[in-house]
Amino acid sequence: MTVKHTITSTELTSVVQQMLELALQQPGVTDAAVGGSSSVGLSAEVRLGEVEVIEFHRDKALELVVYKGQRKGSVSITDLTLSAVSAAVQAANRIAEYTQEDPYAGLADTEQLAKEIYDLDLYHAADVPAEQAIAYAKECEAAALEYSKEIVNSEGATFSTNDQVYVYANSRGFLASYPTTRYSGYCVAIAERAGKMQREHDFTVARDIADLSALASVGQSAAQKTIQRLGGRKIKTCQAKVLLLPNIATGFWGILVAAISGANLYRRSSFLLDCLDTVVFPEFVNISEQPHLRKGLGSAPFDAEGVATRQKDIIKDGILSTYLLGSYSARRLGMQTTGNAGGVHNMLVASGTADLAALVKNMGTGLVVSETMGNGTNIVTGDYSLGAAGFWVENGEIAYPVEEITIAGNLRDMFKTVVALGNDVDHRSNIITGSVLLDKMTIAGN
Repeated sequence: MTVKHTITSTELTSVVQQMLELALQQPGVTDAAVGGSSSVGLSAEVRLGEVEVIEFHRDKALELVVYKGQRKGSVSITDLTLSAVSAAVQAANRIAEYTQEDPYAGLADTEQLAKEIYDLDLYHAADVPAEQAIAYAKECEAAALEYSKEIVNSEGATFSTNDQVYVYANSRGFLASYPTTRYSGYCVAIAERAGKMQREHDFTVARDIADLSALASVGQSAAQKTIQRLGGRKIKTCQAKVLLLPNIATGFWGILVAAISGANLYRRSSFLLDCLDTVVFPEFVNISEQPHLRKGLGSAPFDAEGVATRQKDIIKDGILSTYLLGSYSARRLGMQTTGNAGGVHNMLVASGTADLAALVKNMGTGLVVSETMGNGTNIVTGDYSLGAAGFWVENGEIAYPVEEITIAGNLRDMFKTVVALGNDVDHRSNIITGSVLLDKMTIAGN
């Protein structure tokens, strides 16, 4: 069985237009916008060769925003029938009656809206019936279980698909849509040695199913990474260099995104407040937004307000070159939208020349972080503290795995003490980065 859309892209566009027209007919409504989406997909999860979960999803939704001058009302619905759409329009209109006027509220300016909707090669439909998804998941897990006798158990493997179309229209004359697909495979292995156990995972994700890593290799990688963590030790509290592997570096750069995003800035709750055009990183650090990468996991021709996305420098030669703003936050800050309503689109950290082995050698002594736990980031002060696990490095070589430690620092200092960026780039996120070597952090252990 393959799950199918219950509404075509053309039909969804028609419903979006109908909702917009009804909204603009309401008394006092001066502007309106409608976003519509339809997504279908499945997820098959197996454990120890047995099927544990098969989930099919078929979702539809409409989100309406109306403005009565500078009073705003918004609703969302999943029932796309005419009666439900009509009721939602009336509800949004009533809500707008009771909200306070906000001088910054309103749609994106017309001149900022996307004029050309680029085909970014984001849609690759593939017929994946449930039986095939199960087979993919079993293949992935079996490769992990067969990797070594020390792999004694599994938390399962999953194969998932998602097929979606998004439509956005507003009363400034904007109407556009684009479809996307996404496929992923995931595996978690459990290893045991001398009565102690460890777990680790790996995954693959892509817009095109043909671009996924071989599922057997994903399972083998999960097993290998799990075995490498066996024999973990605690270490004494110290200060040392820290190397964030790409999966951890993604979160590190994600904090930068949060710190320069509009909502935190106009609320004055970011440690990078008033840092535009100032030095934040060493000169060799360059970060850009690349929203039009073909098949990119974060690619989009327009943002959540219909504003054209565009390539731009975020960090240029270590200097913060732009904030990430939607129309509302831009007005609050007296600036222009940057086309980032809804988030960042493919943040690309320019890689260095060193591979992982060279970065480890460059460390001399320090910690390679392969996993973090908890949520210990204070976006207001920049204080950073997370539980961690990884590998201790001595004389430029990995000596042994470590566990039950905490890494801590202040992000202002951490940003400025980036020593090197690796060329081991991970493309499995909308934040594309290699490993990041930091000069010094506090490592709390025994």
